[in-house]
Amino acid sequence: MCEIVPSRPQLVRAALLFLCATALIPRIASAQVRPAAVPGGVVALTVAPANTPRPLVRFGGKPVLLQQGPGGWQALIGLPLDTSLGEQAIEVGPEARRVPFQVGPKAYPEQRLTLKNPKMVSPDPEDLDRIAAERERQLQVRSQFREVPVPRTDLDLPSSGRLSSRFGLRRVFNGEPRAPHTGLDVAAPAGAPIRAPADGVVSLVDDLYFNGKTVFVDHGQGFVSMVCHLSQARVEVGQTVRRGELLGLVGNTGRATGPHLHWSVYLNGAAVDPALFIGPQPAR
Repeated sequence: MCEIVPSRPQLVRAALLFLCATALIPRIASAQVRPAAVPGGVVALTVAPANTPRPLVRFGGKPVLLQQGPGGWQALIGLPLDTSLGEQAIEVGPEARRVPFQVGPKAYPEQRLTLKNPKMVSPDPEDLDRIAAERERQLQVRSQFREVPVPRTDLDLPSSGRLSSRFGLRRVFNGEPRAPHTGLDVAAPAGAPIRAPADGVVSLVDDLYFNGKTVFVDHGQGFVSMVCHLSQARVEVGQTVRRGELLGLVGNTGRATGPHLHWSVYLNGAAVDPALFIGPQPAR
């Protein structure tokens, strides 16, 4: 068999055609969340053509994050851990057009922990009012919808370390079942820096009963990060932060069994798995 070898001009032309073609490919693959249509996951749906005005999209009565790309307007919907399996739907446009999608099962393991302070398992009655007020304040902060563009939905891990307690664990403290783990824990040492996982505005800095020293960062359109159990916060409410800027230091405050970082991510008010958003990690 005779092998046909391209001439040098043919090779040059082929290389130029390849470069031109690849230059037209949108560079967005590394800047997106990995969808997972399960409780605690994220659904990505194209809801309108690219050349149309920004649509109104709601899930459970709440607005959702929208991004405009070459393929059209894409909605990112956070699914709470208690989302029912089977068919769910978003509402699109002023006429509330129903767009269905399917939610599949996700089995989260159980985690048993022992806390030295029994008040962190069963608080005293005088602490319950404080806990209820803090819960309401956090709910308001994580449910805010700041109307700004969100060009990227990948996030950097806020602190270097091993990923320890994963999102969704069914937690048992001192033998008593409690709410599932709504974040991702990083086994970072005390005093390690905690950095902003993406650009945003600091929306809450507080010292909370269960979370200890806590910082919320609003990334826009209901996309919110929370870091807690800090030893120190190094930012103030209203401060604009850029990806990688210092938020505080790892600590052991609140309901914690030792120094570590707890990181939660919220979409349309729902706690979702932060691991779905972790992009390539820069050297630190």
